[in-house]
Amino acid sequence: MASSLLPPTAFLNKNPFFPKHTSLNPFILPLKPPRHAAGRCSALIQDLLPQNFPNLELDANSPLYPFARYGIAQLRAAFAGLPEIERWEIVALVVLIWVYLTVRPGVLIGAVDAYVFAPLQQGIDSLLGRRSLKMGDFVVGDKLGEGSFGVVYYGAIVDKNGGVEGGVRKRGRRVDMDRKYKERVKVGVQGAEECGEFEEWFNYRVARAAPDSCAEFLGSFIADKTSSEFTKGGKWLVWKFEGDRTLADYIKDRNFPFNLESIMFGRILEGVDSVKRSALIIKQIMRQIITSLKRIHDTGIVHRDIKPSNLVVTSKGQIKIIDFGAATDLRIGKNYVPDRGLLDPDYCPPELYVLPEETPKPPPEPIAAIFSPILWQLNSPDLFDMYSAGITLMQMAIPKLRSTSGLKNFNAELKGAGYDLKKWRETTRSRPDMQLLDLDSGRGWDLATKLVSERGFLRRGRLSADAALRHPYFLLSGDQAAAVLSKLSLTK
Repeated sequence: MASSLLPPTAFLNKNPFFPKHTSLNPFILPLKPPRHAAGRCSALIQDLLPQNFPNLELDANSPLYPFARYGIAQLRAAFAGLPEIERWEIVALVVLIWVYLTVRPGVLIGAVDAYVFAPLQQGIDSLLGRRSLKMGDFVVGDKLGEGSFGVVYYGAIVDKNGGVEGGVRKRGRRVDMDRKYKERVKVGVQGAEECGEFEEWFNYRVARAAPDSCAEFLGSFIADKTSSEFTKGGKWLVWKFEGDRTLADYIKDRNFPFNLESIMFGRILEGVDSVKRSALIIKQIMRQIITSLKRIHDTGIVHRDIKPSNLVVTSKGQIKIIDFGAATDLRIGKNYVPDRGLLDPDYCPPELYVLPEETPKPPPEPIAAIFSPILWQLNSPDLFDMYSAGITLMQMAIPKLRSTSGLKNFNAELKGAGYDLKKWRETTRSRPDMQLLDLDSGRGWDLATKLVSERGFLRRGRLSADAALRHPYFLLSGDQAAAVLSKLSLTK
């Protein structure tokens, strides 16, 4: 019997797993159904399909679950009166379209983000005043560093009650700013207009799609006058201050990785020898790096500049990716030019470009999005970042590679070995200390060889972030100390 068609909003209101009272923040909608309802979800979906249709399992925890269930309900209504063979043909077509739209880089969820989440975020930010920041809202202090985006300064938000006069015009020392202001920030000035616009776009995009992977982005403002570092008309971006030391700063310290021990685990590890302690700390760092890469790759974004200096270490032991000025969203071709390379040569994979040079320039965004799953499956562009992650692992694990000269010598030798780590190890004259990678039957070494390598058939040949997280290097069942420490870090 045919059922009447319901609009999506009406369907969602009738959906017992979609809360009627949701948060105003669209990026933390509580869409997950209660655990006891998991079995009911599959049964309800199966009832909507034609008879004799094989069991179909949908992830009831997915944000797209209510929409999928609505679509299946409408499909069921359209099936009424059709011959069985035609039902099967329609179901097969719909399943193929669904798979195509949801496979990486996520055409469907990208469209929802672009046409629903992004405008909603802009509206909420405008109501909260985040899209109307002014030069006078901030005071700028010492320079923190430079990246592909531009120069970044330490700063603070001026008390809106008028506690400080002059705002950003009065430059202050950090110690004075810490005493006067409650909320500290990072403010960055762009090196180029186009680069700054991309940086802002990617910060908003990643903040919605993978908020735990990057520093919290607060917004931007335009300098209304020329003063000190400010040039009238220049755009400045603002992030919440989450730490001023990057992984590169810690690696340069002679005490690495023990200088990160208490930060990563909340205490000094006792009852573990120094070699195993070092390996555990590095493993914890790598797990966070690769987890963050998986999150941004799932959205179609490739960072293109992964290196220790672009990984901030927070006071809570979190590793966050910064500097998205070189990033590209290959779902829509954002910030992508086929023959443009933007990566640091010390961490750059041998292919140099995220996609083959012969790849044409992207068409308009909607068309690029439709064809992006094909491009992604043929070229696996996410593996570009994975090579850089592998170099970072090597640099942390091998003391000789922690210096600039040592890393450059390693890259020169690796190139001569055809980017084959096993061959490099057999031929290098530097006699590197490999004990951290050789622990646990060489699990770390095996992971490194599967990240630092040439690309193979169909531009594969390295582990993706998802596959790397399943590598035995991260399996802690055989290491009781690591298991305990991992639990401690999760409950910290």
